[in-house]
Amino acid sequence: MPSIRVLDDALQRVAIEQLNEQPARLAADLEALRTWIKQQPHLRARTDDQFLVAFLRGCKHSLEKVKCKLDKFYTLRTQFPEFYTIRDVDSQRLHELLRLGVGLWLPQPLHGNGPRIIYVRTGCYAPDQYRFEEIMGLSHALSSLSLQYDDYAVVHGYVTLLDFSDYSAAHLLQMTPSVLKKMAVFAEQAMPVRDKGRHMIHTNAVFEKGFNLMKSVLPAKQRERISVHGSNLDSLYAHIPQQYLPSHLGGQQGSIEQLKQLNWQTFLERRDYLRAELNYGVDEQLRTGDKPIDYNSAFGVEGSFRLLNFD
Repeated sequence: MPSIRVLDDALQRVAIEQLNEQPARLAADLEALRTWIKQQPHLRARTDDQFLVAFLRGCKHSLEKVKCKLDKFYTLRTQFPEFYTIRDVDSQRLHELLRLGVGLWLPQPLHGNGPRIIYVRTGCYAPDQYRFEEIMGLSHALSSLSLQYDDYAVVHGYVTLLDFSDYSAAHLLQMTPSVLKKMAVFAEQAMPVRDKGRHMIHTNAVFEKGFNLMKSVLPAKQRERISVHGSNLDSLYAHIPQQYLPSHLGGQQGSIEQLKQLNWQTFLERRDYLRAELNYGVDEQLRTGDKPIDYNSAFGVEGSFRLLNFD
């Protein structure tokens, strides 16, 4: 029997009906993946059942898709470690950034048994003190925990709520085309957790000026998942009922301070897992067969939104 958490009946039903899961085949599929990983001299990947089953479920149990995503997952993390990983879980600067609570994972999934909700406070950090790459490195590292520990995210995916309160021109200028492409490529090609929608609230003039340029960089599938609600929370409630929001938005998911503390406690409990992530990656000199994607060329030059007029 695979060494994985037993899903509750509702999650298991979704895994079978929507993700093509056949419980009787899990052990054989997991062993096939482990065998394939061992045959890849360039790839150092986690091989425990719980990690691999997240990729199986996220790829609807297509072994070929899993192989492709696993390779890209570790290739991107190796080529751009500052953007996709945490290099030092004991860094005081990292701890300060984590305590700001830029991205908060809400404790109750949507409808109590659906996608995980991530609440992102886009303007809560000082852009003259932190680079956006640092924000994303922390975000991607914490997202990787969902593969190991969050069955709701693995089975149902996640819904992202982006709050643009206090969002400024200085924040927008950090969102270069290259940064946006790095975010989009990893979400689409490497992470096996499904994006079930992005909802943007409290948008302002700065956001509006950059939004069309941002959309031009994103793949069509990701653009289609974006909903802009502005200050119309009634519009948001049609997608995320009010009770599943943080308390300052009228919900029952806790205050910002409570959510910060919950995320901090999660980090403390699982930082050994994050520390061990440094053991995994790729060595391109050992890769056989097809050449790897040249992500530096794919992401292009940094560029910026500096030509925008923010007056």
